[in-house]
Amino acid sequence: MAAPTPHRSDDWWRDAVIYQVYPRSFADGDGDGTGDLAGVRARLSHLAELGVDAVWFTPWYLSPLVDGGYDVADYRTIDPAFGTLAEAEKLIAEARELGIRTIVDIVPNHVSDQHPWFRAALAAGPGSPERELFHFRPGRGPNGELPPNDWPSQFAGTPWTRVPDGEWYLHLFTPEQPDLNWAHPAVRQEHEDVLRFWFERGVAGVRIDSAALLAKDPALPDFTAGRDPHPFVDRDELHDIYRSWRAVADEYGAVFVGEVWLPDAERFARYLRPDELHTAFNFNFLTCPWDAGRLRRSIDDTLAEHAPVGAPATWVLCNHDVTRTVTRYGRADTAFDFATKDFGTPTDRTLGTRRARAAALLTLALPGSVYVYQGEELGLPEADIPLDRIQDPMHLRSGGTDPGRDGCRVPLPWAAGEPHCGFGSAGEPWLPQPADWASYAADRQAADPGSMLTLYRRAIALRRTTPGFGDGPLTWLPAPDDVLAFTRPHGLTCVVNLSTIPVDLPAHTTLLLTSGPLTPDSRLPQDTAAWLRT
Repeated sequence: MAAPTPHRSDDWWRDAVIYQVYPRSFADGDGDGTGDLAGVRARLSHLAELGVDAVWFTPWYLSPLVDGGYDVADYRTIDPAFGTLAEAEKLIAEARELGIRTIVDIVPNHVSDQHPWFRAALAAGPGSPERELFHFRPGRGPNGELPPNDWPSQFAGTPWTRVPDGEWYLHLFTPEQPDLNWAHPAVRQEHEDVLRFWFERGVAGVRIDSAALLAKDPALPDFTAGRDPHPFVDRDELHDIYRSWRAVADEYGAVFVGEVWLPDAERFARYLRPDELHTAFNFNFLTCPWDAGRLRRSIDDTLAEHAPVGAPATWVLCNHDVTRTVTRYGRADTAFDFATKDFGTPTDRTLGTRRARAAALLTLALPGSVYVYQGEELGLPEADIPLDRIQDPMHLRSGGTDPGRDGCRVPLPWAAGEPHCGFGSAGEPWLPQPADWASYAADRQAADPGSMLTLYRRAIALRRTTPGFGDGPLTWLPAPDDVLAFTRPHGLTCVVNLSTIPVDLPAHTTLLLTSGPLTPDSRLPQDTAAWLRT
């Protein structure tokens, strides 16, 4: 393995490169077709050689896996499909020896319907203390046959399910994910205890799923578009919850990153005040199309949102919910929106790859921290999953019209010449790998100086060792139309050409890195990025 990275200061998270691991699809250590912690431990050298500062694991807890692990049955138990708690502790420690911190995923809005609390609530019946931990209500209509309100679900359909005794329970996501009642003190205490449980095992941070959805209007009124305050999004009660969480994190020197989807910049920034969350995901940038004007506006807006509270921005091109960057950037519409996902959308993979390479240098040059979703460093495209193999509830609850998210969750290719591309030695992977997956294998790319993996390794190494990267100011430079050019401290310059013709590079002393070859006359081609020292 690579030599351990020296430990950094307590504010390491302000400019970290954080790698997202989706455990089911990273590496299969026991050959049963499902990725696991043994597989991650065996591949830690890949992460060390990539040069990342931390790894964020999507949920690895006991779960029926109705929604990819975001339906948690026990936060203190590792799902047997992934391994054991002892293996998780070994993984955290072994990664730390390599200078890689661990971030775990907490899902506070809901639990699995197999969670002991919910099973007890079903057994206890209407009016019981057990049901007060959730949102149980009588239905409307003459016989209570209608849902208690008309709220929309996050996954299509109604967010209410009726139980045999006639009451209904709220689930903003699937029926197998009942929402918790965050007005109940036991819910708050349990989550603070869970945070301590993982911090005491060496976890350096927590990613908070659906962070703006926890609190609900206690009256559960009907939904009205534009209602302020919203009955279940971004309610003021949330901030007291996160202030309490921050006090716990501060005891351990741990950090938070929130999944906060909000269009209002001022309200978004409230979550990043010094006594609340440390960082939040930047969805504005993630969903932005490959367009110079839109990207510059997204960057400016992001930095302006974070400036009043002194929090660093985060940058991400893709995650386990979003169409892979190579595929998205090769389409006519390069933006991302869940509502526009459709089967059979054509893409130019060569074009998408060229743009994804340029986008990698763009994000790694911006102020703040960067998240890299597993497989992005291999340039993986979105995979077409046969209809009978799709497992994502977004597809199922849409009646089969939404392709879902499984296309970005296909098991990684590690070794071109091995069964299942080295993902696991025996079992068929839980999602099928495309026929050309071996061409993206990590071992093949490691030996190719022009590969996506080599680009990411070189870029992250430069970011780590070259003054000017990470947290700090950004200044835009005059540039031709459809060209992004900005400077960072110490004379570092990034140029990204989104125009249709090659452009001249600014005056410079050193060409540090490009996402693709320059033209014979040393100009920057279309859809190419360069890092310079001036």
